[in-house]
Amino acid sequence: MTQASTIEAESGTAPEPVTSRGEAPGTVVIDTVTKRYGDSTAVDGLSLTIEAGEFISLLGPSGCGKTTTLRMIAGFEEPDAGDIRVSGRSLLGVPPYRRDVNTVFQAYALFPHMSVAENVAYGLQQKRTPKSEIRDRVVDALDLAQMRGFADRKPTQLSGGQQQRVALARALVNRPSVLLLDEPLGALDRQLREEMQLELKLLQSRLGITFVFVTHDQGEALSMSDRIAIMRSGRIEQLADADTVYARPASAYVAAFVGQQNFFRGAVAERGAAVDSAHALVRGASPALQEGTAGLAAVRPEFVSIDADASADASGAVNTARGTLIGVSHLGETMQYLVRLGDDQSLIARRPSPEAPQLAVGDAVVCSWRAESVLLFPADDAASAGGYVAPPTA
Repeated sequence: MTQASTIEAESGTAPEPVTSRGEAPGTVVIDTVTKRYGDSTAVDGLSLTIEAGEFISLLGPSGCGKTTTLRMIAGFEEPDAGDIRVSGRSLLGVPPYRRDVNTVFQAYALFPHMSVAENVAYGLQQKRTPKSEIRDRVVDALDLAQMRGFADRKPTQLSGGQQQRVALARALVNRPSVLLLDEPLGALDRQLREEMQLELKLLQSRLGITFVFVTHDQGEALSMSDRIAIMRSGRIEQLADADTVYARPASAYVAAFVGQQNFFRGAVAERGAAVDSAHALVRGASPALQEGTAGLAAVRPEFVSIDADASADASGAVNTARGTLIGVSHLGETMQYLVRLGDDQSLIARRPSPEAPQLAVGDAVVCSWRAESVLLFPADDAASAGGYVAPPTA
């Protein structure tokens, strides 16, 4: 359902027409925006168009500019340069309470002395909305958040997940064109966080409202987003759907931040199709680098096979590396193996539990993987790569 059809269904009126700028209701345009704090640049000439009804995540480590970007859309910060538009309207100089957006924070900020229904109704009361309309809209919002049965409870009588739903209902009751979510699941335990991820995505699909979600958790971004903007130093390193970001990262920075990687550093060989590292000649499926330069090869743990060295026949494998098994971890559906290749590097392999080999710490092992599973990057990205390269071992 699109946002326009949602508005029509809820209000019984025709949807708002596309603006003169050609930007549909709920579209967010960030146009070459810069934000500085003293000598530090938090957001650096950022441009991004978020389509109406899209679920987009701003993903990156602390200090990359994602929360500052969200706060500028919300109106809690003003850009030093550039423009921000929602539904074709520039927000420069517009106070937060006059913007057609609502924000849900990690800290729920519920009024402890008010009931759930009173918390949800508070914003409408401040706008002097008629009481009959407040009552109907609060019921609708609580239904959306599956919290109507808790309407008379106080926040202290609710679990963390229930409080999060109340915070969502409080934001949705205003029927904003854009909902901003600033790491709203960060305070929840893992199981509840995963449940809320599913609920958020289902809710957004049902409403058709534009969701802008800020997180440093790659799992959250991958599981919910239509597109993901990977941010680095106030800029977007890559903007794409989850499949593209995971399988075809634009840089070593993205490859390292999304998922986990085994990185091999060395000289580019075989006409640009391989990296000759200290522990393995790592071949890719096609030339990607300039031979003789410094390169970086990456392979994800789930693509690495592992067997006991004595019994393994890896002679036909395109890529192999031998080492000593120094750790085995049961991850439920997968088994994880940590292999020491040398004093300066280790490698991670993950295999589905039903087919995982029976190996013990101290075993000599051989790891292998296909050339199609290898990503090749120039070495100038290596300094920012956060993939798995173990520290020196004794």
